[in-house]
Amino acid sequence: MAVVTEQRKGAAINEPRINERIRVPEVRLVGPKGEQVGIVRIEDALRLAQDAELDLVEVAPDSRPPVVKLMDYGKFKYEAAVKAREARRNQANTEIKEMRFRLKIDGHDYETKKGHVVRFLKGGDKVKITIMFRGREQSRPEMGRRLLMKLAEEVQEFGVVENAPNQEGRNMSLVLGPLKKKAEAKEEQRKLREERKAAEVATREDRKAPKGADELPAESAAE
Repeated sequence: MAVVTEQRKGAAINEPRINERIRVPEVRLVGPKGEQVGIVRIEDALRLAQDAELDLVEVAPDSRPPVVKLMDYGKFKYEAAVKAREARRNQANTEIKEMRFRLKIDGHDYETKKGHVVRFLKGGDKVKITIMFRGREQSRPEMGRRLLMKLAEEVQEFGVVENAPNQEGRNMSLVLGPLKKKAEAKEEQRKLREERKAAEVATREDRKAPKGADELPAESAAE
């Protein structure tokens, strides 16, 4: 039975109240699938939890009356911990690369740096793109904004704008986030490497094959 009647000593302060620790006369009850049951007496809510072999968990203590939900609290905590670890792992694996542009950048340099931005995004990393203003260029921030948004539009297949252009002193920056997670990007790159390697092996084998080998079956047939 999943009912827990007492919180362990030393448990985290921010853990919700569950079961008999919910000491209010009435609660707004939500079912295990999110269905709205309505306002019921706490005794009735606890009885429903026991009958379903679930826990009664307070999910909105500041509501009047508090909102509680029927759930398997142990399973809920485990899944929440797994999601938190995954989120930390993805955050740790994601780096923020930075590319610096001049406002009057020439076409060749622009395309080269855009290529680096695409490579970073495809690799699952965020990219901070910074426009550096010189002298009187600071009085024309709209030109920097147009350049940043032009770049964002041209790489939208690989990234999305996370932070709109923001000017700080002589610099204006924009942050692009990858459309794919770091782990997904690495797996895709691994598959591409394997495909290229297999293609190279096949090419080498073709070159090693003796000349005229493909004609042998025809000669045998003629005999």
